[in-house]
Amino acid sequence: MFSKRLRADLALGFCALIWGATFVAVKDALADVSVIVYIAVRFALAAVVMAIFFRRSLRGITGKAVWAGAQIGFCMFTAYVFQTAGLKYTTPSKAAFITGSSVVIVPLLLALFARRKINLWIWAGALSALVGLYFLTVPPEGLGGLNRGDPVVFGCAVMFAVHMIFISRHIEHYSVGALAVVQVATTAILATVALPLLAVTGWEPPRLVWTGNLIFAVLVTAIGSTAIGFSFQTWAQQYASPSHTAILISLEPVFAAITSWLLAREHLGARVLLGAGLIFAGILLAELKGHAPPIAPESLELDNRGGKAS
Repeated sequence: MFSKRLRADLALGFCALIWGATFVAVKDALADVSVIVYIAVRFALAAVVMAIFFRRSLRGITGKAVWAGAQIGFCMFTAYVFQTAGLKYTTPSKAAFITGSSVVIVPLLLALFARRKINLWIWAGALSALVGLYFLTVPPEGLGGLNRGDPVVFGCAVMFAVHMIFISRHIEHYSVGALAVVQVATTAILATVALPLLAVTGWEPPRLVWTGNLIFAVLVTAIGSTAIGFSFQTWAQQYASPSHTAILISLEPVFAAITSWLLAREHLGARVLLGAGLIFAGILLAELKGHAPPIAPESLELDNRGGKAS
């Protein structure tokens, strides 16, 4: 029998694969739907599927568990707003590598706001990722030619880092199923509430045209990427440390680049490849050599530290 640690690793590897493979699908779907409508439909469907699957975990759920899941869900909602909005203007592979930089952001946030010491390897990884982001997003002509979608997606990376930190803070104390369902349901609710507000202000008029591409994207992302992916991630974080999880999840942009090249025939020039390589190197450098500090306070650390959040 596989150990729980190995099963957690396999689950996280699957998450990276399916998340990376869906960037192209979402990019194509945005031709037929507005950003917030897509998020609302995707996460509403995922919440229903997950509520059925985790129905036992929801029995007797406490207010504290709901509040914990809602905090995680708020981070998830803002992250996906940034990512999906940015995908309208940038390529799937660039969006994936920028999102992947959240792995390096986790220890930096811990250093800034939790006063955790981080070593030189993590700083070196962060510098490598920063230089990589420059080559990946800034064209040869300089900042004036910056794709407006790229800095938007970077906002997603920051929020996914916060998302991972919140999961690690709460996962030991509440049901995996309850947290998974509540965070996804919170995202769906926030997107639904935002729809009329964005329509009234004119920021984003709602748009929805049911096409084959859109239906495929909704099904794949709602059931595969969200219902299965985030359930796997939340479960796996019981048996893997935040840093260990980060290494496996960092494969997401690699899978995204391969998928984008195979399906969308995206051209990956030398500058883009250099930037992507530096980001990936920074991720691995920080996580393999950096020994990032644990997220939870000493009194609340996971028992399986040797065994996450990016």
